[in-house]
Amino acid sequence: MEFQDKSLTCVDCGSQFVWTAGEQEFFADKQFKNEPKRCKACKSKRSARPAASSGPRERIETQTTCSACGRETTVPFRPTQGRPVLCKECFQQRKSVGM
Repeated sequence: MEFQDKSLTCVDCGSQFVWTAGEQEFFADKQFKNEPKRCKACKSKRSARPAASSGPRERIETQTTCSACGRETTVPFRPTQGRPVLCKECFQQRKSVGM
């Protein structure tokens, strides 16, 4: 298959950039399905910014009542209304039973 240079528009800055035949061949070899969306400047700017999860995530602890035994407990998430919340012991017990 013969590749030809193609003009694309950057989704970030809106400028036109050329997707060369060599780059297209590389994408085809790697079996990439999508064309690039960003020009080289915007791509390097985007990759240089720090990742959202670069630091340790703050753990959420929520005080609640166990749905199985009724004891007060803390869980590492915000409970969803209508779904049972189990303390550690009840969770382990159900997990070992296979429920």
